[in-house]
Amino acid sequence: MERKVFCPPAVLGIESSCDETAAAVLAADGTILAERVFSQVADHAAFGGVVPEIAARAHILRLGPMVAEVMREAGVEFSALGAISATAGPGLIGGLLVGTGFAKGAALAAGVPYLAINHLEAHALTARLPGLFGEEVTFPYLLLLASGGHCQCLAVDGVGEYRRLGTTLDDAAGEAFDKSAKLLGLPYPGGPALEALAQEGAPERCALPRPMLGRAGCDFSFSGLKTAVAQLVAAQGDGALPRRVAADIAAGFQAAVADIFVDRMSHALDMCPEATALVVAGGVAANQTIRARLMEVAAAAGKRFLAPPLRLCTDNAVMVAWAGIERLRVGYVSELDAACRPRWPL
Repeated sequence: MERKVFCPPAVLGIESSCDETAAAVLAADGTILAERVFSQVADHAAFGGVVPEIAARAHILRLGPMVAEVMREAGVEFSALGAISATAGPGLIGGLLVGTGFAKGAALAAGVPYLAINHLEAHALTARLPGLFGEEVTFPYLLLLASGGHCQCLAVDGVGEYRRLGTTLDDAAGEAFDKSAKLLGLPYPGGPALEALAQEGAPERCALPRPMLGRAGCDFSFSGLKTAVAQLVAAQGDGALPRRVAADIAAGFQAAVADIFVDRMSHALDMCPEATALVVAGGVAANQTIRARLMEVAAAAGKRFLAPPLRLCTDNAVMVAWAGIERLRVGYVSELDAACRPRWPL
């Protein structure tokens, strides 16, 4: 159950849905008073991916000192906060329990409201953070949300108002990046490593498919593309891939994903002509080739193209605090018994 409250003086945001522990304090106008992110990449690298129990334990160790640090830097007492917001899903249940448990306890002790934030909504609203793009980003706008666990095209009509125009039928884009990188022998996390290697390659040397290209709507599919990469690697025989071959495959894969996004988002713009902008968010939004191609799509349609700064594309607490402010402005808070939701679609 939710009830109306007034706009707060400042909000503390907490993010612990996967392998980043993050905390941030934002003023009511969106000014970032303090922010911290601790990446657990080193903790998971030896396993080639995120180990949920290791992630949860790292959140337990890091979150308390990190929150104390951002509150001290922001110069805000807990009792003076307008609210404490935390990612309640989707994500790994262990991490979600750590973050929301801390937030609920702090909110109860300080006597301030608690907000359970949808991680996807936090990404969706990041573009509206004041100061990022000058002129305010107004509703409705189109969002391509592409990360390791999600790939969706959404019409963002308002806070809490989302229309899903398309989604992946199999793998997320970021998952395809990471798995293809692993096939190429690249270290974890694979997405940034594949992007760096692709700069050395020639995409035209690798014939890779573009699943769903030209089909109606704006659904996505990346499983076949990933399989095609596996077949190219297998054709090279046993042993390490020659670097030139690996670079060409990386470049071909990246070009294929960019082509898919261009086609799908062109369709999305036709489906939502009233959109004021094309926004891309999530970890895959950090890829510069993809950004450049989507910028061309938006320009051809006469729309603004907006991509958050790289630090706000990956998981962070600034977006969680800002989503809390956005929700408070329209009168929402959460009850302290609000459950975590490892699966929580918009």
